[in-house]
Amino acid sequence: MRLAELSERGGVPVGTIKYYLREGLLPPGRRLSKTQAEYGEAHLRRLNLVRALIQVGRVPVATAREVLRHVDDDSLGTTFRLGAAMWSLPQPPEAPADDPLTAEVTEAVDWCLGEVGWEHAREIGALSPSYRQLITTVATVVRLGYASDPAILLAYARRMDEVARLDMERLDDLAGDAEKAELVVAAALLFEPVLLALRRLAQEEHSTRKYGL
Repeated sequence: MRLAELSERGGVPVGTIKYYLREGLLPPGRRLSKTQAEYGEAHLRRLNLVRALIQVGRVPVATAREVLRHVDDDSLGTTFRLGAAMWSLPQPPEAPADDPLTAEVTEAVDWCLGEVGWEHAREIGALSPSYRQLITTVATVVRLGYASDPAILLAYARRMDEVARLDMERLDDLAGDAEKAELVVAAALLFEPVLLALRRLAQEEHSTRKYGL
């Protein structure tokens, strides 16, 4: 397709696409002449991902470029490629390492990971932004006076394990690692709100069943 068709199908103005091309967020099209290039379905898929990063996720252009660099890094294995792309997304502030509460929460989280069988998560530990975010969030919950029973955390982790299995099954239908990484990043920005909405609807449903209107 030509640039005008890519713009129409992607819902992005031509000028914005040209900006994404200049910034390295979109790979160049196949050159047809000095002034024209041809684009394929991979460009459309990448354009949608760039929109998700910048317009939905409010990710700065430099950060989006870093995320996409990992998405396209053929030197990484599948797991590290997916992880590197996700880890490049903006992360929240972390709990102070010298806080006794941080150490207490870390011990509880490590116990939970061991019980649920997430050995890789335990092995890399604080190298993972997701691990550090979990520590920070649980510590904040406790600090604000809300009890955080490790057994409850474990119950939720086991259900998240089922969700993750569904996520991985979706990836099985994709051919290449770059496409898998694109979907993982897009899901973090676009599908996690779907999961949150489903959880809240489920809460409303079960509250009605238990307590009535």
